[in-house]
Amino acid sequence: MMVLEWPWALLALPLPLLARALPRAKESVGVALKLPFQAGSPAVVGAAVRRPSRLRLTLAILAWGLLVLAAGRPQWVGEPMALPVAGRDLMLALDISGSMDQEDYELNGRPVSRLGVVQAVAVRFVERRDQDRLGLILFGTRAYLQTPLTFDAATVATMLGEAVVGLAGRETAIGDAIGLAIKRFREQPEGNRVLILLTDGENTAGALDPLVAARLAAQSGVRIHTIGIGGGEVGIRTPFGLRLRRPSADFDPETLKRIAAVTGGRFFSASSREQLETVYAELDRLEPNERDERTYRPVRALFVWPASVSLLVTAWLAVGSMRARG
Repeated sequence: MMVLEWPWALLALPLPLLARALPRAKESVGVALKLPFQAGSPAVVGAAVRRPSRLRLTLAILAWGLLVLAAGRPQWVGEPMALPVAGRDLMLALDISGSMDQEDYELNGRPVSRLGVVQAVAVRFVERRDQDRLGLILFGTRAYLQTPLTFDAATVATMLGEAVVGLAGRETAIGDAIGLAIKRFREQPEGNRVLILLTDGENTAGALDPLVAARLAAQSGVRIHTIGIGGGEVGIRTPFGLRLRRPSADFDPETLKRIAAVTGGRFFSASSREQLETVYAELDRLEPNERDERTYRPVRALFVWPASVSLLVTAWLAVGSMRARG
């Protein structure tokens, strides 16, 4: 819609009428050059009685009205647009090592791999964080930045859902994943930095020790919440189709607890889909998604249009007046 930034400028519209209503100055009775022989001249008489035509008067009024309108600074205000307001920078570091292919979870009554259940639950968590800046790191033997920090939660959810076991190697480099997250956080302005680390094993690869990385994270203001995937029994399929179970030997909850403690975060263990959903609900409580009601309405100045038209009309009247006198 169109609005006037200075509507009080419209009070100047009746100024020409006010000027016309003022008393005229009295004719001077001092020295004057009298030309009696021209008193009856048709040219002098015509000049005395000439009045502006109706068209010229209308155009003069139009030029003045447009000039006053331009002085009021008309603007076109667009529809409100929501501004993304980040409560925090939140990075997910997801383990896609070989052990994440173990099918020791159930989803809709069917066995599903650890990565599969993490993807099913984490995607919904990511989609709820539409006011946070999100990023995704995938790690195995090496750590890779899959998605840099962005407000595009839909893209992060898509990339998370497309993760594949073994894509980054079969081992587990937890320390390198934390180090990569710290590096990416440092490239952004200071803020509320949170890393959610999801892994099912102990650190078996990489150049950086997880606890050293945790101390670096604490120095950088990064809070790490660790989620232990599995940690219960591992399913094994036999040639007869039976599904035997044995305790998982590669799970290292003590290191994950220390990582969380050093950085001021929390450790969670999720040995079932229901527990994993509870973990994400708790993370929503610990790291609430701030929803500031900030909007922006684009504004485009329009004063140049009435001002330009007024200038053109005034120039046309001036040229016409000069021709009439000539």
